[in-house]
Amino acid sequence: MWKTLRQIARVGRISEAPTEASAPQAQHSAETSRIQADLLRLLGRALVIRVVDAGSCNGCELEINALSNPYYNIEGLGIQFAASPRHADLLLVTGPVSRHMELALRRTFDAMPDPKLVVAAGDCACHGGVFGEGYATCGRVSAVLPVDVTVPGCPPSPAVLLQGILRAVQRRV
Repeated sequence: MWKTLRQIARVGRISEAPTEASAPQAQHSAETSRIQADLLRLLGRALVIRVVDAGSCNGCELEINALSNPYYNIEGLGIQFAASPRHADLLLVTGPVSRHMELALRRTFDAMPDPKLVVAAGDCACHGGVFGEGYATCGRVSAVLPVDVTVPGCPPSPAVLLQGILRAVQRRV
């Protein structure tokens, strides 16, 4: 361990300083401030999201998890994820609704306080995707719940997901 610490002290910082071309931070921080102000104006508090995987391949969940990384920093915008639907303002559903998840999805929706927002994320949630409707699936989310906004893509990028979430919040007003 002492050898490693001595090497760290001897070498110092290895990363490069940011260049002028890679510093559009002012524009990014202005956009972030605008989104925060819009959310506070529309909701009066943080937006809380409950994510439900209704039978997806987990591609959309990877992109949703990327929203929490430092690059997208969704919590810095005033948007949080919750484990309980009783605290949620928005239900973010991925995948086609499997027959086994239909009742659980309805119960989650019913447990949410009014007004409820539902976003269907990914091609499978929007129109059934490659799974369609069959003996094992109910198909798209709108066949089970009323959907406010659909976010197409297989999987949709974190930026597109964030745009869909913000679109749903703006429709609430």
